[in-house]
Amino acid sequence: MLTRNCLSLLLWVLFDGGLLTPLHPQPQEILEAQPREDVVPVPGRRSSAQRVKRGWVWNQFFVLEEYMGSEPQYVGKLHSDLDKGVGTVKYTLSGDGAGTVFTIDETTGDIHAIKSLDREEKPFYTLRAQAVDVDTKKPLEPESEFIIKVQDINDNEPKFLDGPYVASVPEMSPVGAYVLQVKATDADDPTYGNSARVVYSILQGQPYFSIDPKTGVIRTALPNMDREVKEQYQVLIQAKDMGGQLGGLAGTTTVNITLTDVNDNPPRFPKSIFHLKVPETSHVGSAIGRIRAVDPDFGKNAEIEYNIVPGDGGNLFDITTDEYTQEGVIKLKKPLDFETKKAYTFKVEASNLHLDHRFHSVGPFKDTATVKINVLDMDEPPVFSKPTYTMEVYEDTPVGTIIGAVTAQDLDAGSSSVRYFMDWKNDVDSYFTIDATEGTIATNELLDRESTAQYNFSIIASKVSNPLLTSKVNVIINVLDVNEFPPEISVPYETSVCENAKPGQVIQTITAADRDLSPAGQRFSFKLSSEASNKPNFTVHDYRNNTAGIETRRNGYSRRQQELYFLPVVIEDSSYPVQSSTNTLTIRVCRCDSDGTIQSCNVEAIFLPVGLSTGALIAILLCIVILLVIVVLYVALRRQKKKDTLMTSKEDIRDNVIHYDDEGGGEEDTQAFDIGALRNPKVIEDNKIRRDIKPDTLRFTRHRPPAEDNTDIRDFINQRLQENDVDPSAPPYDSLATYAYEGNGSVAESLSSIDSLTTEADQDYDYLSDWGPRFKILADMFGEESYNPDKVT
Repeated sequence: MLTRNCLSLLLWVLFDGGLLTPLHPQPQEILEAQPREDVVPVPGRRSSAQRVKRGWVWNQFFVLEEYMGSEPQYVGKLHSDLDKGVGTVKYTLSGDGAGTVFTIDETTGDIHAIKSLDREEKPFYTLRAQAVDVDTKKPLEPESEFIIKVQDINDNEPKFLDGPYVASVPEMSPVGAYVLQVKATDADDPTYGNSARVVYSILQGQPYFSIDPKTGVIRTALPNMDREVKEQYQVLIQAKDMGGQLGGLAGTTTVNITLTDVNDNPPRFPKSIFHLKVPETSHVGSAIGRIRAVDPDFGKNAEIEYNIVPGDGGNLFDITTDEYTQEGVIKLKKPLDFETKKAYTFKVEASNLHLDHRFHSVGPFKDTATVKINVLDMDEPPVFSKPTYTMEVYEDTPVGTIIGAVTAQDLDAGSSSVRYFMDWKNDVDSYFTIDATEGTIATNELLDRESTAQYNFSIIASKVSNPLLTSKVNVIINVLDVNEFPPEISVPYETSVCENAKPGQVIQTITAADRDLSPAGQRFSFKLSSEASNKPNFTVHDYRNNTAGIETRRNGYSRRQQELYFLPVVIEDSSYPVQSSTNTLTIRVCRCDSDGTIQSCNVEAIFLPVGLSTGALIAILLCIVILLVIVVLYVALRRQKKKDTLMTSKEDIRDNVIHYDDEGGGEEDTQAFDIGALRNPKVIEDNKIRRDIKPDTLRFTRHRPPAEDNTDIRDFINQRLQENDVDPSAPPYDSLATYAYEGNGSVAESLSSIDSLTTEADQDYDYLSDWGPRFKILADMFGEESYNPDKVT
């Protein structure tokens, strides 16, 4: 380093003293110099400037990293042409690390590094230098920039940043099969020397694997490595810089390699014969034993399928694979019976599900073993002769009638007696009983098919020697029908026929329904009743398929002559005893068009002229009703108006006084009113009708008893009021009758002058004073006035 710096100083001297000049960013080179001319002020002159020619300068220095010397490391020297060596120039340094990492001698311009540097932390430093006049403190030249680069040494070993590694490769792979690629990183400068050139090698893991020294790719080095022999491998990899030469630094990492499984091994049974003992009472579908074949492979390559080879007894058993244990589970397909057969032998084959074609040449990937099953004798419950019993009985069968029997027996070597009883579940089971010893079933109540057509219950059989051993069987009893009900027409009960129907035309097809449960093949027959068969209107044609057609027997029908026809149809069934019924079919005559489409079946349509529709008829009837309503309202209003003219105001006390527009005839008019009743109360009114109003209807004659001479007028008036109240011919309003006769019973006698025989001069009113204070004013009026005949007009 010292030699290089001395050489630099010599070159600086040779090239015109190495004038210090400002540096500008330029492409970095080991040596970089450029001629430059700057105008620098010269002391002692006023305004003139001296142009100075600049020499070649260095703008880049080098310093070794990791310097461990006791003295500061010399970097280089700065010098200005204006420095005459008399101490008038001062050098300053600024920039990266100035004062902390690098120092400069202010007088000589020598630069030193005072710290050990690491290129991996900072590869270069950019600094600025300037020459300043000591006296005036002014820059003698512009500030110059230069770079100090840290020169690399091999101080970093290669490192595996991703280690340790995990890899896998299939077993039985050929030589050179790719496994993994590793990579080491060296922090040294790759552009300087061999410090960062790495070489790979295997320290542990041979001869199974190899590695490419340049790329770090790991490959298999041995063929047919078997996972079942060794599954895991640990390989130690080394990376060394300096191209692997002696003195280079090295780093290591571990690679864990696993051999993955392939199906290269067939399943094998550990023994050739398996013995199993199975009780004869084992249920169908239950597992009775397990066998297992061993496959050293792993995962799906070790999945095994078991099959029973057709042979002796193989049809009674089945085998499946337990997906968790890969065992063969043997199950029972049919029941076993020790008394029938005591042992079974068959073969089982085990094979792989997932085969690898690369290993077909090794041999068949399956194995076979023999299974021997010994049936164990057990104390079994009784066995019924049938799995289900079906019986039939007619409804209304007498109670106690035997309708069938069930049979069960003990098949064990020491046969035991059997007892039967009902499995009571609901009240329906009480309709039947069973004999405990014989197993016969009899009715316990009368049966009705229309109520319940089928009974379903269970019978239990148990061994006398061991009552806990029981078996159950289902019994179905169908109740047969007794022909109780006659057949009837289904629907409809009413049909229609066109007026223009032709003979032999089918107007309706009828069917029959029977509430009895018809046995297979029962048929219904249809015919007319005897009284209707002679009439020439309709007939019944039996189609002999439980249907019949209603046919016409005449040409045309008239609604005006007869609108409805009632056709009695007799229906018989074929059961025993034969039941029959007569059903009346209503046939309505309708008006149809030429195609037979019904247009009208209403009764009122008969009286309408041809071409008049139902809507027109309704419109006519509606108009008639409206006219009738108008006439009724008009008559009612007229009667009300006439009645109002005969009535006076309700405020008039003479409510029922009748007024006439014509003038009376005076005293000579004796027909207007009979005043004789007032003149003489003894006048008898025999069969006289009231003349004040015009009677509407014939009135009953009222017989009135004659008034006696001394009868009080009050009784007379009350009698007349009573007669008017009960008189049915009286008008519906009160009638005011005026009477001028007071009667003989009054002290003052009559006040009327109608029947008086004396004149006013003969009257003496003095007696009015004797009547008391009540008649005082009247006595004064008549008593003080004297009679003057001249005043009479």
